[in-house]
Amino acid sequence: MSRPWTVPPAIKASALLHAGAALGTVAVPAVWPWALGAVALNHAVITVAGLLPRSSLLGPNLTRLPAHSQARRELALTIDDGPDPEVTPRVLDLLDAAGAQASFFCIGWRARAHPALCREIVARGHRVENHGDSHSNAFSLFGPRRMRTDVAAAQATLSDITGQAPLFFRPTAGLRNPFLEPVLAGLDLQLAAWTRRPYDTRDGRPQQVLQRLIRGLGPGDILLMHDGHAALTPDGQPVILATLPLLLDRLKAESLRAVTLQQALA
Repeated sequence: MSRPWTVPPAIKASALLHAGAALGTVAVPAVWPWALGAVALNHAVITVAGLLPRSSLLGPNLTRLPAHSQARRELALTIDDGPDPEVTPRVLDLLDAAGAQASFFCIGWRARAHPALCREIVARGHRVENHGDSHSNAFSLFGPRRMRTDVAAAQATLSDITGQAPLFFRPTAGLRNPFLEPVLAGLDLQLAAWTRRPYDTRDGRPQQVLQRLIRGLGPGDILLMHDGHAALTPDGQPVILATLPLLLDRLKAESLRAVTLQQALA
């Protein structure tokens, strides 16, 4: 399956600028320094857009839930970098106890190592989404063929294991380049970023992690946490296990309901 791909306005403008610079240089060779400078500035803008996880310049990017979901006082809890055989089962127990649902952005190679855990995520009412096959730190530098191979491999793995095709994709650290949107369109995936991130792969202090998540918290937020690569608290436990119960209590106190991205968009 695939969905239509529409060239984003920023990419159209970039193509026109390149064409204009080339034609202008042919017509008036003396303007080549200005043409080169304009092209270099354009490349810088496109590069920066790919380095901003919440940017929509390179294509559609879900950073907030739609109005109908906000009206139901929903927010989305998204959990990246798993499945982790030590952490993910405990996260699932915490979610069950609170009656909360989450979207787990799983890494392909980790899913192949722990297929039963991916099936358990789905069996408990959550969703497994696509976080790439390799989770390479160089993902945003991939060309279109390598990018498609990586995303498609994870899509095939997660679909086969869970019986559900992921609907959303999130690149490593949210970083990407202009090749990603056509790849996602071809695989019928939607890019999903976040509203709030707690930097819980770097900071093991539960209260600081919590504060980054709840400051200004409200309906429509997409929260990011990590069951894989989680930082450790001073007493040595993954910080998500110390923070998640506090977050879920806060959601209950504010009558906010944690749902999957699929539920929110339904």
